[in-house]
Amino acid sequence: MTELDADVHQPTRLRILMLLSGVDSADFNFLRTTLGLSKGNLSAHTSRLEEAGYVEITKGFNGKIPNTSYCLTELGRSRLAAYWQALEEIRSSGGTPPS
Repeated sequence: MTELDADVHQPTRLRILMLLSGVDSADFNFLRTTLGLSKGNLSAHTSRLEEAGYVEITKGFNGKIPNTSYCLTELGRSRLAAYWQALEEIRSSGGTPPS
């Protein structure tokens, strides 16, 4: 049976990846409020995705205000697509292992 990528399959990280797949980039506050996460929770999950190479984190300033933004990497897009493909394979097999 197809193995699912644990870094993608975790529900909060999957939501982050799905949201980032639809935009060029998103800042910390947008992700936090859209996903309803605490600051610490969002930071922990995005750090894990960055370590896996799925998300790029950019820190900078808007004027004098610190700003952190996130974008999906090509690897992240590829792994998300592979995740959906794996789910489709599992779904279409009817839950029975291939013979």
